[in-house]
Amino acid sequence: MAHRIVTQVVVTGARVFGRAFAEAYKQASASSKHSGKNGKAAAFTSSGLTLDEACKILNVKPPQAGEANIDSAMERFKKLFDLNDPQKGGSFYLQSKILRARERIEMEVRQAERKVAEEAELKEGWKPKVYKDR
Repeated sequence: MAHRIVTQVVVTGARVFGRAFAEAYKQASASSKHSGKNGKAAAFTSSGLTLDEACKILNVKPPQAGEANIDSAMERFKKLFDLNDPQKGGSFYLQSKILRARERIEMEVRQAERKVAEEAELKEGWKPKVYKDR
C-alpha cells in the first residue's frame, strides 16, 4: 500500500516537473526568436538599458558618429551617484540605474573606438611589429 502512494507521488512530481520544464523551454525559445528579430537591441540585454535610456538617465546627449563627450557624462554620473547614496538617504535602485547607464555609455564609446581603430588599420594596412634579437 505504501509503495503505491510513493509511486504516485513520484510519477505526479515527474509530470509536473516535465510540464514546467517544457513551458520554460517554449518561453526561452520564443524570447530568443524575438531577440533575434530585433538584432541591435539583442546585443544590449546584458545591461538592460538602451543607449537612449542611458543618455536620458544621465541627462547627456547620445554619442554622435562614435564621438561622445565622455567627460560631461562622467561628471553627471559622479554627481547623481553621490546624490543617491543610500547612506545619505538616497535610493540604491536609482544609484544602480545610474551606474548601469554609465556602463552602457562607456560600452558604446569603446565599440565606436574599436570600430575607428579597425577602419584605420584597414586603411593603412596591417603592419606587424617585428622584434629583433640582440
